[in-house]
Amino acid sequence: MIGNSAYQNVAPLTNPVKDAGAIAEMFKTAAFDVVESRRDVKNAELRRALRDFTEKSRDADIAVIYYAGHGLEVDGLNYLIPVDAVLERDTDAYDEAIALDRILQTIEPARLLRLVILDACRDNPFTKGMKRTLVSRALGRGLVGVEPSRPNTLVAFAAKGGSTASDGDSKNSPFTAALLSHLTTPGLELRKAFGLVRDEVMRTTGNRQEPFVYGSLGGADVALVPAQAPLVQSGNNADIRRDYELAERVGTREAWDFFVAAYPSGFYADLAKAQRNKLAAENVRLIATEKARITAEEQAKLAAEGAKTREQAKAAAQAKAAEEARLVAEKRKALEEARLAEIERARAAAQAKATADASMAALRARAADDAKAAENERVRIAEEAKVRLAAEPARAAEIRAAADKPVGSLAALTSNDRAGDAAPDRPAADEIPRLLQYELRRVGCSTGAVDGNWDAVSQKSLQAFNRHAGTKLEVKIANLDALDAVRGKTGRICPLICDRGFRADGDNCVRITCKGGFELGDDNTCERVRPARPSARARKSVLTAEPKGRPPQPAVERRPDTPATGVSKHDIAALYAQCRRQAKAEGGRGRALSFARLDGCARNGGRL
Repeated sequence: MIGNSAYQNVAPLTNPVKDAGAIAEMFKTAAFDVVESRRDVKNAELRRALRDFTEKSRDADIAVIYYAGHGLEVDGLNYLIPVDAVLERDTDAYDEAIALDRILQTIEPARLLRLVILDACRDNPFTKGMKRTLVSRALGRGLVGVEPSRPNTLVAFAAKGGSTASDGDSKNSPFTAALLSHLTTPGLELRKAFGLVRDEVMRTTGNRQEPFVYGSLGGADVALVPAQAPLVQSGNNADIRRDYELAERVGTREAWDFFVAAYPSGFYADLAKAQRNKLAAENVRLIATEKARITAEEQAKLAAEGAKTREQAKAAAQAKAAEEARLVAEKRKALEEARLAEIERARAAAQAKATADASMAALRARAADDAKAAENERVRIAEEAKVRLAAEPARAAEIRAAADKPVGSLAALTSNDRAGDAAPDRPAADEIPRLLQYELRRVGCSTGAVDGNWDAVSQKSLQAFNRHAGTKLEVKIANLDALDAVRGKTGRICPLICDRGFRADGDNCVRITCKGGFELGDDNTCERVRPARPSARARKSVLTAEPKGRPPQPAVERRPDTPATGVSKHDIAALYAQCRRQAKAEGGRGRALSFARLDGCARNGGRL
């Protein structure tokens, strides 16, 4: 990654150094094996960097060179300009600049893909003062389009041949910003990635700049970063795992090559590649170590034989280079071991997660079965209770008929006589009040006795049923229509009403208990105790008014009666609060209402 900004003989550029640094970070994140960054390089430094990169990319699958800075086209050839270039004449480009063909030669050893990215199509200030040695020699605007001679080679320009590119007003140029967004997307085919880069640059620049890619690739999809293979559970790929363990026992590079050829993708394929890279790094380390040993022995031999100083210096330099190579190999091996350990940790975590998910699924299934069994049991109990309730009136009628049966013989009734009696499946008229009282108690609308006496309490109970069930039954008398309507309700209709100091809990009233420092208020809620501090005169009056020898009697708190049945706990509190607000609005104080008057107001629907 090369970025030239600090040009010595023309105005400096703003973004190239930042662009090259961002692209370098992008390739490091993409886990490229070798990522080198150079900034503001001179002619000799650039040529040396290209030479070194040729050696490092010799065994690589993919080689990429990125350049940001000034470029120049002279007589149909493209050149990259170092920061120390002068370029007084057009022919100086041959010596002071680097030809694009030299860049392409640098990445020739790569096996699968050779990629050159040039963000160097800016307006060139060198051409303004450059002298032409021949009138026929052309100095083009921007860079000229190229056709790479090697297959699987791409050259990407920031702007189409013959046009210029923008340096940009933001942190990076428009072309580099688009590259950062799309180029190393995992699994994204390279040609599609450059298509997305083109669309983004044209959208950003208002169609004034169109990136262009020269060269061609084969029919296979090529991605700079392969798609991440999904982790699979060990139970679904037992054969792959068995083959992986066999290759691991063999432990040679050939065994891992066979495994990768048989399983080119997937989790175990990534593990096999990591193992193969580890072996390669170890081989490189051993070769570098052996070379360092041989060089050191050669140096010692030359020193012992009194070789010339130049030969000794050369041997020392070779020994130093060999030691550096050994250190690099050691570092690469450590990186491969760390990467393999990370993959192993990810596999262990995936297996642990799969085990936890299976356990959780089993627990949820067992909980669902328990809930279903409990629901079935509840339905069965409800059906049995319904059958018992349906049979109770008939059983009571049979008992009463047996008790009223006269002693002795009776004349047989004719069919006309029996026609006036109640139907076998309908209760007698005198039984309807008692049965209706029983059903009203079952649905929670009556707390009175089931004695067959249809009094005011029973009528109020039927009124409460009408109010909560939305019916308009006659309440003055107990009839069959009312009995059938109440029997048709399977659950509680009227809410549970509890006395003051109690709260409803299902079908039961539970006493309200206030914690220390709180007492039960008028609206059946706990309120903080705020004791009054009597004056000294008041305390003295109380002490003198109490007879001697008689302990003071505690005050007895009066409690209002419970409002009518059919009102919920929330409604009771709201009625009491409404009564106190009404009394306060009429000139009194809500707390000054007597319990009797407060209870009467609540029974009257919140009206004093």
